[in-house]
Amino acid sequence: MNEQDLAELRKKIINCRACPRLISYIEEVGKKKVKRFKDWNYWAKPLPGFGDPEARLLIVGLAPAAHGGNRTGRMFTGDESGNWLAKALYQTGFANKPQSVHREDGFELRDAYITAVVRCAPPQNKPTREEIENCNEYLVREFKLLKSVRVVLCLGSIALKGTIKALNKIYPESNLKGIKFGHGLVYKPEGLPYTLITSYHPSKQNTQTGRLRWEKWVEVFREAKRNLKAL
Repeated sequence: MNEQDLAELRKKIINCRACPRLISYIEEVGKKKVKRFKDWNYWAKPLPGFGDPEARLLIVGLAPAAHGGNRTGRMFTGDESGNWLAKALYQTGFANKPQSVHREDGFELRDAYITAVVRCAPPQNKPTREEIENCNEYLVREFKLLKSVRVVLCLGSIALKGTIKALNKIYPESNLKGIKFGHGLVYKPEGLPYTLITSYHPSKQNTQTGRLRWEKWVEVFREAKRNLKAL
């Protein structure tokens, strides 16, 4: 039933048209493309999460990339951020291979599930508050369906804010006000069945400037693994 419910949620997300600005943008990107991907048939629709339905690790990003997930049809697939994520997941045992290129490349997650707070690529990677709120119901639903999740990894401050917003709806009596964003921070909020870990997003502006270095990036996933082993 869990997999069936997830499948229904994915279908609902793909068919979502709640944010006209985002739908217009991803469809335009899909038509105009870029030279290096001119032969691709872009996905150009909202993106659902993907991974192991029994996952204990939930990874929450910001949104699909215009020429990454919006092109390939799978979160964190087909761009440098996706490459960083796939390699780290493989090195720490959460994936079966170190690269994620397109949605039918055989890349599989093990004990992990990837989602985002916004399901369409936003212009300049800047969704509005209303767009984040429109998508938040999907994140709430994923938390409810992914019953095995025990560690939540938030990639970036917007991902953390969206996650807290969703958790406040599910656990209104929990106090999440003390949770701040920073790289490698670990929180075990009272009244929640989750450990929250925060990390810089593996965007080019973080990886190419040295703000996020490889060893610190992989350590985040080792920390997630240690927390899962301690359960």
